Amino acid sequence: MVLVPGGKFSMGAGDGDPDEAPVHQVYVGSFYIDVQEVTIGQYKKFMEATGHQPPLYWQPEIDRPDDPVAGVNGEEAAAYASWAGKRLPTEAEWEYAARGGSMRGKYPWGDTPDTGYANFKSFGILPVKSLKPNGYGLYDMTGNVWEWCSDWYDSAYYYSSPEKNPRGPVAGTHKVLRGGAWYCDAREVRVSNRFFSLPDARSYNVGFRCVKSVK
Repeated sequence: MVLVPGGKFSMGAGDGDPDEAPVHQVYVGSFYIDVQEVTIGQYKKFMEATGHQPPLYWQPEIDRPDDPVAGVNGEEAAAYASWAGKRLPTEAEWEYAARGGSMRGKYPWGDTPDTGYANFKSFGILPVKSLKPNGYGLYDMTGNVWEWCSDWYDSAYYYSSPEKNPRGPVAGTHKVLRGGAWYCDAREVRVSNRFFSLPDARSYNVGFRCVKSVK
């Protein structure tokens, strides 16, 4: 994990989808975040230790241990995080970390799409750390697989979001997904892009990474 220092940033986008507006100032406290998406090899250790069932699409005969695990629903992702002494990121923490210290730009590296930093518009998942990291040393924050966040999704949440350490609505039906995936176009891997899924849904293109609060 790496330490992401706390600070303020402008969350959302004025030229994005309706649920990315309005752009609003958010303060996020310092936290640690995994440098990579949780891998198949890491998730296998979790299953062996806890007796959890394999995720959907689990194919140990062909899966690479350094591929990000996919087919995990939001509840299973949260269970892994708890087992590891961590938790899932809030949506605000995720976007703040994805920006890599650069508070401007559609992507962690700037405004121009670059497949040297993110696996998108491709034909499948890549092993973690295959491409260049962002300014915080984090790999695949955009592209490769969508990542679960802890927040409930609300398309209008930004209109009422608190300024300090927002944690999303108190209830909802869908959980936030961030980052885009290997099949996505350039617009979907923007750092401000929001997506969502039922918390018990499993998909071949959804994974996760964990964070840990600074005590």
